[in-house]
Order: sequence, then C-alpha cells, then structure tokens
Amino acid sequence: MKYLIVGLGNIGAEYEGTRHNCGFMVVDRLLKALSAEKGEKPTFVLERHAYRAEIKFKGRTLILIRPTTYMNLSGKAVQFWMQKEKIPVENILVVVDDIALPVGKIRMKKQGSNGGHNGLKNIEELIHTVNYCRLRIGVGSNFGQGHQIDYVLSRFTDEELTLLDPALDHAVEAVKTFATLGPDRAMNMYN
Repeated sequence: MKYLIVGLGNIGAEYEGTRHNCGFMVVDRLLKALSAEKGEKPTFVLERHAYRAEIKFKGRTLILIRPTTYMNLSGKAVQFWMQKEKIPVENILVVVDDIALPVGKIRMKKQGSNGGHNGLKNIEELIHTVNYCRLRIGVGSNFGQGHQIDYVLSRFTDEELTLLDPALDHAVEAVKTFATLGPDRAMNMYN
C-alpha cells in the first residue's frame, strides 16, 4: 500500500526555518527518523515538481515530497505524484503550517476548508476535492493587521522553537499512525 506524504513549504535558503516551511520540517524529520530505525540513508532527490524520497514502514510505502513549485502552486506537485504513483486521495496526507493554532499544537483533519491557506487552496483546485487528510502545525498568529505574509515567512523565536520541536516529533508520530492505523486513530491519539 502506498501513501503520499506532502510537506508544504517554499524552496530556497531564504525560506529555511520559516513558519511557512513547517511541512518541509516534518517530512525531513520523518525521513530521518525512519531511516535511522532501518539503518538506511535515503535522501530527497530532485524529481518532477518536487524533492522526493521513498521509504518502507511496516509494510507500507511512504512517498515523501517537498514541492518545488512554491507554496501557491503546491497542487501541481500533489496532482502529479498522485497520478504517477497511483495513490488514492484517501492515502494522501498534506502537512501544512496553520496560523489558527498556537505554536506547538498539531491538528489532523480528514477534510475541510483551506482556511485561507494558498497551498491548500491550490491543492483543492487541482485534485478537485477537499476530502483529503491534512496535518496542521501551529505557528501562532502574533502579527498585526496586514502583516500575515511577513509573519509566516519569518523564523521562529528561540522560545517558540522550544514549543515547536516536540510538536514536530508528535507530527512525525501522527504521520506514522496515519499510514498504519488510519486517520481516525491518528486524530484520536494526536489531536
């Protein structure tokens, strides 16, 4: 059974460690954790529309992608890899930052609105459904009116990083549970 785990973010050194790149952080940490468990060294390889890695976990094949299309065109990568790998929508999990959640909180949902997130909006437009799982990573909302873009493209403070680090570990476990036990169990355990 195959699963597509999509970490949303923006490519480029100027975006590394920013709030908007929480999705990248989770898939990076997931690959590192699963590789260490197996004693392997898989890495992300630049392929069409994404950096891609593949790893086995408890009889499942996890296809991890970090889209290279930038956030607002994330759907292009999701649509391509869904079709190429023949992965049904119920086996897709999109990991994304969320300003509606405080830093350090995670929330998995089986479907829902894009909440104004341009990456999710583009995914919905291109795969023609809102019925896909998403794992939201809280980045807080400590910004003034009209400064949302600057905020999500900023880096976490040292204090916030102490909250974010365990949340990323929880997110990795939530992804593993999603792939092995399903979204309902993952939501019950990690929401």
